[in-house]
Amino acid sequence: MPQMPKQRSERKTNEASHTGALGEALVAQWLRDRGWLILQQQWHCRWGELDLVVGQPSLQQPTQPITLSFVEVKTRSQGNWDYDGALAITARKRAKLWKTAQLFLAAHPAWAELPCQFDVALVCCRQSNRKQARSPQDPTTPFDPKRAVVEAGYHLILQDYIAAAFTLD
Repeated sequence: MPQMPKQRSERKTNEASHTGALGEALVAQWLRDRGWLILQQQWHCRWGELDLVVGQPSLQQPTQPITLSFVEVKTRSQGNWDYDGALAITARKRAKLWKTAQLFLAAHPAWAELPCQFDVALVCCRQSNRKQARSPQDPTTPFDPKRAVVEAGYHLILQDYIAAAFTLD
C-alpha cells in the first residue's frame, strides 16, 4: 500500500520540533563554553518538559553545581509574531515550568536545596543553503548575538539570554 504524504501541520510540527532541538543544542553549547554544567536536556515529567537544567560550578568542586538554572529555550523564525518567543512565557507557562521544576528537584534531592532561577533563551532560526556546521563563538571573545551558527541547514542566532527572567507571583 502506498504511503500517504505527511499532512502540512504534521510536517510543520516535526520541523518546529527539529529547529527547537537545534536551538536547545546551541544554547547548551553556549552555556557550556561559558563554564556552566549541563545537568539535563529535555527532562520530561507529567507536567511538561524542562529544556535545559544547568548548574553554576563550584570553584572547589568543578563538577558540582552551587546554583541551578532552569532554561526555557524559544526558537523562532524571522518575522514571528511573539517577539522571538518572549510572549510565549505566559503566567500559565511559568506555573507549568515551576511545577515541572519542583518534580525535577524531587527526583534529584541532592540539588533540591540549591538556589534556583528560571532563565529564558531566545533563538532566531532561518533556513540556510549551507549544510556544514560551525561551532558556536569562541568563549574567550565577547558574545556577539549577530554571529550565526550554521547547523543542519539552518542559521541559528542566540538573540538574547535573560538570566532570572521571571519569578512566580
